[in-house]
Amino acid sequence: MTSPADWTFVLATDLDGTFLGGSAAQREELYDWIRRHRDEVGLVFVTGRDPEYIEALCGDGADAWRGDRVVAPWPDFVVGDVGTTIAGVQGGRVVPLDDLEAHIRDAWDDRGEWIREVLRDAPGLVEQDTTFRHRVSYHWDPDAYDPESVRPLEEAGLDVLISHGCYLDVLPGGVSKGPSLMRLIAQLGIDAERVLVAGDTLNDLTMFQTGLAGAVVGGAEQVLLDATRDLPRALQCSLPGAAGIAEAIRAFALHPDPPQELTS
Repeated sequence: MTSPADWTFVLATDLDGTFLGGSAAQREELYDWIRRHRDEVGLVFVTGRDPEYIEALCGDGADAWRGDRVVAPWPDFVVGDVGTTIAGVQGGRVVPLDDLEAHIRDAWDDRGEWIREVLRDAPGLVEQDTTFRHRVSYHWDPDAYDPESVRPLEEAGLDVLISHGCYLDVLPGGVSKGPSLMRLIAQLGIDAERVLVAGDTLNDLTMFQTGLAGAVVGGAEQVLLDATRDLPRALQCSLPGAAGIAEAIRAFALHPDPPQELTS
């Protein structure tokens, strides 16, 4: 297996609306291209999803609910749970990397139950069913939400992130997708000039703020489009999802044999 430091190109991508976005044909073209170049192309999922979802997605095609059987390729590494998980992949399992997660555990300081107590009766917030290790996540109703409810969390050094127009995440201070990805890249000895990040919602913003080449895929949230408009290496793609990623690979000339353009 090729060492990560020797990869020609690394795709670090969000999942929903990005790597899993676009038509079945567009996704299949990108996924097959990755598989054909697997020895030289690294794949990192940078997502709000948890490890169990990724194992199902790549193991048996959990995206079949989209009406097709285009199964995603396995990533080499995962920055999951909005940056609060940093993991490798071994034998079909997503395995957290303890040394890279130490700062996350310290910043979180096992405050999940305290957060739940603070927000127990907060208007416009309903806790999500999934339990995460280093974050607490809610369904967010902007009409009922009172920003004052999260002030004690912010004063305690935690970060509050709203995305997709319907989710609110409470995260360890300073921990998000971008910083966690940069820690992983540094640990692996990857040349940052060979990395493309891709996303479509506001919780992807810190990836684009790293200065890495970026694909803001077609159909992205307007708030992300506004926030990345003046970032010199954030390409606002015309094509959606996987096709937008392929568009950016070509635009940045990140591989000598890029995936072809599919407009539908």
